[in-house]
Amino acid sequence: MSPLEKVSSFINKAIEYLLFGMGLSMTFVVALQVFFRYVLNQSLFWTEELARYMLVWLSFLGATVAYHRGVHPGIDVIFVKAPPGMRKAFALLVHAASMGLFVVMVVYGYQFAYFVRLQITPALGLPKWVIMSIIPLSGAVFILHCLTLLLKTLRGEAH
Repeated sequence: MSPLEKVSSFINKAIEYLLFGMGLSMTFVVALQVFFRYVLNQSLFWTEELARYMLVWLSFLGATVAYHRGVHPGIDVIFVKAPPGMRKAFALLVHAASMGLFVVMVVYGYQFAYFVRLQITPALGLPKWVIMSIIPLSGAVFILHCLTLLLKTLRGEAH
């Protein structure tokens, strides 16, 4: 296993643990809101916003884990029927296109986070750049995983 693959796997494992903690926390926050709203008849104003932002982070980070594991949905009718040499070419093309998208996520995600840097969220009072920073952060993780998959494909270890 190359050093890049080790870093990619380590980051993926850390994100998996983070996702577990965030999912558990989000469940607790939503359950707390339901309890306060329907049992105590007192709504907690901040829980809905926190749950929404946690869901956004869970979605972006979860997508990086799915990409690392290779479980994103795809249409592989042509890929499966292609000869092995074409499969490698198709895989390289897909990785190159993916890399382009991930670079766009980093560049424009950073620009957007910078654009909203002075805004704060209404209920939590958090700077919005903190919430929006997940776009370039997840893009960087995607790039790392994509480089790993690209190198594996070039070495003939993956298709």
